[in-house]
Amino acid sequence: MELYKENQLKVYNSLSKSKELFKPVIEGRVGMYVCGPTVYSNAHLGNVRTFMFFDVVYRYMLHLGYKVRYVRNITDAGHLENDADEGEDRIAKKARLEEIEPMEVVQRYTVDFHDVLKNYNFLPPSIEPTATGHIVEQIEMIKEIMDKGFAYEVNGSVYFDVLKYNKTGNYGILSGRKIEDAIHNTRTLDGQSDKRNPQDFALWKKADERHIMRWPSPWSDGFPGWHLECSVMSKKYLGEQFDIHGGGMDLKFPHHECEIAQSQTCSGKAPVNYWMHTNMLLLNSQKMAKSTGNYILPNEILTGENDVLSKAFMPSVVRFFNLQANYRSILDFSSDALEASEKGHGKLMDAVNYLDKIEAGSESTFNVQDWKKECYAAMNDDFNTPILISHLFEAVKIINLIREQKASLTEEDLLELKKTMNAFVFDVLGLMNEVTQGSSDKVNGVVELLIKLRKEARENKDWALSDQIRDELLELGIQLKDGREGTSFSIN
Repeated sequence: MELYKENQLKVYNSLSKSKELFKPVIEGRVGMYVCGPTVYSNAHLGNVRTFMFFDVVYRYMLHLGYKVRYVRNITDAGHLENDADEGEDRIAKKARLEEIEPMEVVQRYTVDFHDVLKNYNFLPPSIEPTATGHIVEQIEMIKEIMDKGFAYEVNGSVYFDVLKYNKTGNYGILSGRKIEDAIHNTRTLDGQSDKRNPQDFALWKKADERHIMRWPSPWSDGFPGWHLECSVMSKKYLGEQFDIHGGGMDLKFPHHECEIAQSQTCSGKAPVNYWMHTNMLLLNSQKMAKSTGNYILPNEILTGENDVLSKAFMPSVVRFFNLQANYRSILDFSSDALEASEKGHGKLMDAVNYLDKIEAGSESTFNVQDWKKECYAAMNDDFNTPILISHLFEAVKIINLIREQKASLTEEDLLELKKTMNAFVFDVLGLMNEVTQGSSDKVNGVVELLIKLRKEARENKDWALSDQIRDELLELGIQLKDGREGTSFSIN
């Protein structure tokens, strides 16, 4: 179904700093590029938050009936230790320290990245290109930029001329930084730098004798600059102009700013219609980052093997935790926050599972169509997942009232509620019904046995034992509910 024709989606554009009506370049199709990981170490939870949000964007676009080409790259060369085009290549440094081949580093952490995303129920992108797989195209783009007079070669390295490009008035268009401020805040070039200006950035770097990763080029044996790969791969797979470019807010400057400069120099067009950026995930009230050691790995949450955790948590709970906050808001991670999310997630899944047990009534005491419109309105308002979740819990309340025989739905409304709940909970948010997976059948069996024993205790007027079974199950997060048709339970 082409639901996008009846849903007016608005997207917050980092470029205009406002919400804009989404109009794709090609009707019915969406081209989306998201900056992927540099695979020199394990992705931490802050990285995963960004990819998780764009997984939801991808899922919702598909749900609306768009044909989506989602490109998420793997950076396996060219990303130096800092943004001043200095230091070692991060992957090459890791390889040197561990005395292994750079591609062993790439393989190890690419596999880990994919394993993490699989655990957390990510859809794979349409295309996942690598920097090393596009060296030829990067060299060709450098030639084109040089031919247009916006790059220069010094001692085998090639740099983009930011000051010359800025005469068009475009550098800083995304980040809001003025070139005058950048000049003032940049240290004076030392005698060892080949750059004409501190703001210039590398398109190609000549490799010294120690540099392991190198390729032949017209200028030297070397490697491409970090910013170049995304301009090249987005153009190759999405065209000179495409719909959405995403990433973390820390990539606005210089990475995305440099992408715009490179791409616009070649095509003469603004490469991206909607720039989208996720905000930070905090740990200990500080930004989660590998460089500072202040981070937690996604797999540690699943095992509980980290000092900040009180226990292990299911991956769907972590998804639920992340999506309860707006993607443009700072999110503070803690074990207490995860435990609260675990309870909410349990209530949601309990209600979803109970939907199949509901029998239709003769009338509806809940306006399902209006509720459904509110769910779509939330997602159409810049993918507002916390508001969507609040609407899902409105449905949870109704389901629980039906369970208590205090509300009812007609067959038509019941089917619509089931369809919409499943679509948003599983297809769009990507949550997993882990309440019914794994060892849950055994848990259910044990609880049913205890319910039977409690029933016998009540029949024997052993109220102390009856209350003890109920109270101890409640402490474990299992709530018993007595009704006309017997006793049911929910896991919170």
